[in-house]
Amino acid sequence: MFFRLLLESFLRQRRRKALAGIAILLGTTTVTAMLALATTIGDRISKELAVYGANIVIYPQADQLEVKVGGVSVKPTSGGAYLKESDLPKLKTIFWGNNINGVSPELPFTLPIHDASGTIVEVPAIGLWFHHALTAAPDSIVTGAEKLHPWWKLTGRWPANPTDQSAAEAVIGEALANRLHLKTGDTIDSFFPLTDADVAMRHNPVGFRLTIVGMVSTGDATETKLLLPLAAAQILAGVPGSVRRVEISATTKPEDAFARVDPETLSAKQREIWYCRPYANSIAYQIREVMPGAAAEQVRRVEQSEGTVLSRISGLMWLISAAALLAAGFAVSAAMATAVLERRGEIGLMRSLGASKGAIALLFYAETGLLAIVAGTFGYLIGSGLAAWLGARIFAGSGVAEGHVLNPVLLPVVVAIALVVAIAGSTPSIRTALRMDPSAVLRSDA
Repeated sequence: MFFRLLLESFLRQRRRKALAGIAILLGTTTVTAMLALATTIGDRISKELAVYGANIVIYPQADQLEVKVGGVSVKPTSGGAYLKESDLPKLKTIFWGNNINGVSPELPFTLPIHDASGTIVEVPAIGLWFHHALTAAPDSIVTGAEKLHPWWKLTGRWPANPTDQSAAEAVIGEALANRLHLKTGDTIDSFFPLTDADVAMRHNPVGFRLTIVGMVSTGDATETKLLLPLAAAQILAGVPGSVRRVEISATTKPEDAFARVDPETLSAKQREIWYCRPYANSIAYQIREVMPGAAAEQVRRVEQSEGTVLSRISGLMWLISAAALLAAGFAVSAAMATAVLERRGEIGLMRSLGASKGAIALLFYAETGLLAIVAGTFGYLIGSGLAAWLGARIFAGSGVAEGHVLNPVLLPVVVAIALVVAIAGSTPSIRTALRMDPSAVLRSDA
């Protein structure tokens, strides 16, 4: 009898049930889309903000030492400490090694060259990786300066690694090229760093013959430099196997109050939690563990921008979801109120025949619950498709979960939300129905 009454309710009140179902459908569609986007928005924003450059930087720990005489700093501006290039593959061995997406070591130095007129001039140069495999493993990431600086505009191509010490390729900054009247295709002779003896004897042994294969516009001081493969720069600077600075791009969790805590002040359990979260600070901490003599810290302008953008977008998404669910709840409440009004006679008759308030309430809640499950399931399917469409439009390319439209984990969550909204919206109407006097209702219908 119970199931027959349940079926008859849907057959006789198709219009009311359809209106309530559509309200739940729209609410769950919105919530599904927002939840599906929220599960990947952190990674997506990290990728979008990658254009701002690295979010972690590594440099020699000795650079932090202050050398003062009479209150005046006498520390050389260039510094004498270096990092080992051979230590860089260790970056993939840390706990969050898979979150490291790009690595760019740098070796700045001053390079004597012959300009177009044959005059020896000293120009700022920097050694970089270009399309370099971080490790020897088959699945190693291929990285370098061009990956960490996607806003650089290159005319020509990036240099190849030198195969001998007599020739190499280079990219020249646009400002330096204009000053020296050089262009792509020109060759210049470079020298090993000049010593006092070299200057006195006017003896300048040739280091490399550099072929300019590209011109780069960066919008910063890099435009005034000569960009060389790191291997060539190490030979010319006289520091084989060394780098001065390393920029890292890593997928991180936006910084919060817990991220800024000094791990040494935490208990063992809290420290483990901090260590196992992909904060920029925790990744930097792990880098210091595997690279002796290295100091690593986050680039705060990138991390803070990511956290600010993510918090604002997340707040907006939650606000839209709450508004959609609230509207759905009111719509269900209105539909149920109308349904109860139309079924007063039926309710009065059931009460007169001995039906308890609990049985009547169970009937109405069963109708609402069944409606919520069906509408919530369809809302999940439509919302997943909507999230895929929005993700492809907003983040230019992929779907919600990098090719996966449906996220099965969200289905029970969305259905549960639909049930809560439907039950909350129908409860006031059901309580009104249970307070009706059956005799008064039957007399009024008579």
